[in-house]
Amino acid sequence: MNLDNLEIFDFPTDNPAELQSLFAEHGWGDGLPMIAPTPERVQKMLALSDGEDPDEIIATLPPRSGLATRRIIAINAVMAGCAPSQLPVLVTAIRALNAPEINLRGVNATTHSVAPLLIIHGNIIKEAGYNSGLGSFGPGNRANATTGRALRLILLHVAGATPGTGDASTQGSPAKYAYCVAENLDDSPWGGYASSEGVHDESAITIHCGEGPHNVHDMESSDPAKILDKVASAMCSWGQNNAPISQGEYFVALCPEHASVCASHGWTRNDVSSYLFNKATVNVGDAREAFELRAWAPWQHSLKDSDRISMTEKPENIKVFVTGGPGKHSSVIPSWGMTKSVTVPVMP
Repeated sequence: MNLDNLEIFDFPTDNPAELQSLFAEHGWGDGLPMIAPTPERVQKMLALSDGEDPDEIIATLPPRSGLATRRIIAINAVMAGCAPSQLPVLVTAIRALNAPEINLRGVNATTHSVAPLLIIHGNIIKEAGYNSGLGSFGPGNRANATTGRALRLILLHVAGATPGTGDASTQGSPAKYAYCVAENLDDSPWGGYASSEGVHDESAITIHCGEGPHNVHDMESSDPAKILDKVASAMCSWGQNNAPISQGEYFVALCPEHASVCASHGWTRNDVSSYLFNKATVNVGDAREAFELRAWAPWQHSLKDSDRISMTEKPENIKVFVTGGPGKHSSVIPSWGMTKSVTVPVMP
């Protein structure tokens, strides 16, 4: 799926069916219809990056060590159906994927179902039309869907993360099509998530490489502890990749109503993380029975079977942000384990 020369590829037709066959013939795409990245469309996509070198290398992406230039990113953005206002988000996301703590080579090569979740923060949410409200993880919004899809196309075309050769995921995941959500800043009682990570720019993004969201519902509780007890129960599943490792991150996407209950009782974002750290615990003996625990630290091996241990090594590994609309449903997004999230300002 090498797209290095796609910018000069001659597209003889704009007929959707013929284009789909042409893309399939060359091994391009995610299986869904795409838009032909003609030079005119690519140039329009790059228009807001005027003054930036279109051939600057933004990132080198494993496993193929493909070079993601601004032009190549724009090509994939066109194919995915993005608007030009989304390109800075996409360029920033690709730059973030290159961070060593992301461990993109491992993310792409593992048999786990991990996919990079792109979370949008700040002014760019409204400027580029991202959905942070009802159905924020779902379909129906162009910016969310096409930015997430473009990110995956770049992983396919540039990184070489194709199933069977560069992506060993046993079953794959729907999150490998498009995984992009916006933070609901208007309804967050704690301000923006990016600021809590020390990023105070007007717009920012977070990359978290994790599983698909696991729904947590609580329709009745007016007590933060009762809501978060249910979140903690979802964090304690033996089947997730965090379970035998205990150094992985959890992203907890609270709906506005659950977040409001917590805040109305004086709970801060850090209070939520600390409570979940102390509540999402498992019996050490059960853990030893379920896993060989080769990755445990020496101090963990010294624990008694009757002791309890948290599902992650420190409260700071539990990241809390607000997204979604009316309705009392939140979600837990465990990481792949051997990766850390990155939050960075949006750059052109």
